[in-house]
Amino acid sequence: MLFHRELAESLNVCSNCQHHMAFSPRERFHALFDNGIFVEVAVPEPTVDPLQFRDQKKYPERLKQAQKATSEKEAMLVAEGEIGRTPIVAAAQDFSFMAGSMGMYVGNAIIAAAERSIELKRPLVLFSAAGGARMQEGILSLMQMPRTTVAVEMLRDAGLPYIVVLTHPTTGGVTASYAMLGDVQIAEPNALICFAGPRVIEQTIREKLPEGFQRAEYHLDHGMLDRDTPRRTMKHELVTIIRMLTGQSPAVAGDLPAPQDSDPAPEKAEAAE
Repeated sequence: MLFHRELAESLNVCSNCQHHMAFSPRERFHALFDNGIFVEVAVPEPTVDPLQFRDQKKYPERLKQAQKATSEKEAMLVAEGEIGRTPIVAAAQDFSFMAGSMGMYVGNAIIAAAERSIELKRPLVLFSAAGGARMQEGILSLMQMPRTTVAVEMLRDAGLPYIVVLTHPTTGGVTASYAMLGDVQIAEPNALICFAGPRVIEQTIREKLPEGFQRAEYHLDHGMLDRDTPRRTMKHELVTIIRMLTGQSPAVAGDLPAPQDSDPAPEKAEAAE
């Protein structure tokens, strides 16, 4: 049994088994940025339903349904602020919004995040969580793979760190593009990270896969990841890495500006008398 308040305080991590539950971008940013303060970065709006796609529902109907369920505009949120007094730009995908699928909006969001990072000369931290490309946008969704790769190269040309935190699950075309191009690759524990999922691979090769195949710990052991970091220590880890990569001094715990007193201290008042 888990109490909602305790679960929220532990950042949606089970206090018994340490299982990392779903964490929306807005919840993540409130926990990540100092005092939960951040400013959203505007993302250019793409053409809605350019292919006039319809399966069981029209594509615009699916978008409205996802927007109502998540209270978010699209599958990625971009923001700027400070973590541990360290300025950054961050982007995070929302798996609950159409499985975090990569469409034109997500491509625009990553480009907007990269351009804002370059403008402010800040590192970019991206939290990935996706089922892959968005089929309702067809080839236009696949075109976001080279677009986002160019955005990452823009950061490299500007000499700015690009750090990726892979969360559960990160799959498909997202893994094949910006999610695996970070200067530092971090994952949350037991996150599924793959292009094709284990069930598809087993059906293709007709063999049983190793235990924990394509999970974060497996990738760490085989050199695809740099770190496997629990959510509750992620902020400290990011601050340490960013300050190292940008040549800043280590963060100081409790490093906050002194409060501005409007009235003189009692000792000073007595001395003045």
